[in-house]
Amino acid sequence: MSDADSTFADGRYLYCVALSDAEMDESSLSTTGLDDEPVRVVREAGLAAVVHDCTSLYDSDSATQIQRWILAHQSVVDDAGEAFGTPLPFQFDTIVRGDDEALRSWLSDEAETLTDHLDALAGRWEYRIEVVWDEAAAREELEEADDELRDLAERREEASEGTQFLLNKQYESRLDQLVSEQRRAEAADLADRLSGEVTDLVDLGERSTVGLDIGGADEDVDVLARFSVLATDDEQEAVGLLLDDVAADPGIEVRFTGPWPPYTFTPELGGEDAPDEV
Repeated sequence: MSDADSTFADGRYLYCVALSDAEMDESSLSTTGLDDEPVRVVREAGLAAVVHDCTSLYDSDSATQIQRWILAHQSVVDDAGEAFGTPLPFQFDTIVRGDDEALRSWLSDEAETLTDHLDALAGRWEYRIEVVWDEAAAREELEEADDELRDLAERREEASEGTQFLLNKQYESRLDQLVSEQRRAEAADLADRLSGEVTDLVDLGERSTVGLDIGGADEDVDVLARFSVLATDDEQEAVGLLLDDVAADPGIEVRFTGPWPPYTFTPELGGEDAPDEV
């Protein structure tokens, strides 16, 4: 991206959009945004956009600086959610180029789509689930239970050195396959059980994050499954009970975090007039 593309005369950094209420108390949003910029609310077409004024995109070679901005972005969206109800959050560095009138024009053009999404999200929040397992114990159980692995182990004991090398590769490949199959099967079973309790579910797979860095995923563990779920308060309680049962299994640890604004469940807004997203 050229410098000309990253700077502009006027813009509105967009944190989130919420449904505007005649009784909405904007003073309850007492927060500052990126680089302590004053945050304000712009209303149009029954919507309230939480923004600050800007003249450039937020880009830095410093990972620490970017993380600081992301955390500030997340803090503003969190505060907006407490003040106005479930918001439609936008990704870091989403900007409408132009003044308040340009922003109001965009809100008006997208009012139907934005309102439909906000209605679908109303009263629902995102929760992150990370299930950690004892992969070493699972491998040992599979080694004891699988006939093919036992046969390979016996043949390896009696083989020459060169043949032992080949048999060992077959053994490890077979064991890796079985572990992967077990992980997928258990993750799919848990996803099915969770899906019956929540509004929506996204399988994060190997991804530790989607959108902003929420949920505190740990890369130094053996992960069985990672999910984001969209849930009401009642659904969240049901999920908690289900996860208590899951965590009761030996070798299983469950991390359940939230509520978060529904970043994972916010759809992309297309079209050439959509805000810039970086």
